[in-house]
Amino acid sequence: MADTIDARIWRGGADGRFETFSVPRRASQTVLDVVTYIQRKLDPTLSYRFACRVGMCGSCAMTVNGKPRWTCRTHVARLEDGPLTVEPLRNLPRIKDLAADMAPFFDKWAKAGGRFVPSTDAEADFAIVEPASAERRAADAGIECIGCAVCYSACDLVSWNPDYLGPAALNRAWTLVNDVRDAGNADRLDAVAGDAGCHACHSQQSCREHCPKSLNPTASIAGLKRATLRAAWKGGP
Repeated sequence: MADTIDARIWRGGADGRFETFSVPRRASQTVLDVVTYIQRKLDPTLSYRFACRVGMCGSCAMTVNGKPRWTCRTHVARLEDGPLTVEPLRNLPRIKDLAADMAPFFDKWAKAGGRFVPSTDAEADFAIVEPASAERRAADAGIECIGCAVCYSACDLVSWNPDYLGPAALNRAWTLVNDVRDAGNADRLDAVAGDAGCHACHSQQSCREHCPKSLNPTASIAGLKRATLRAAWKGGP
């Protein structure tokens, strides 16, 4: 095995290019380690994003050898042979080098009704959420999403239709649909039922395949499809 790694790193914005760096190979080396070495030792102008380094925050997500991944949990030794290629997440504007603009991703959370809407009854007792209820189990299945945008980058439908809300936003909407404390389902189901909403999903399950938290946004989107059809049949949620 070679003592060095040839790392092809995206430089610049949308009209940028790949630049190759030679990085020493280390034991238990992650892709984030490689990028950090380049920035600290070879080119301090390299821009990228990270925080926890231990697989908790998701801010280090990038496209590695064509697949969206958390770079802090992607070990170089486990990747395919050949040059290591790192670029920003797909389906998001490229700010500079490995940093992508996350604004469109989070804007779609808002469009999907992704905020909790409390009841207007301030005098009401706290809602009792039964842990074994079907609604609680459905919400629990998707609630661990941390908004890393890996699923959004993996989604071909987002590439084909930039207006598509995307798996993370729709997954968030599904968790709130099943939250018995939430009072915003009428507007939320309207928001996700449009042409760019849940019914646009082709159920290819790229989001499920790539999710670092092992969530299944495809199942959440299927739940939204059923919920919006029921609402349309009944004339409301």
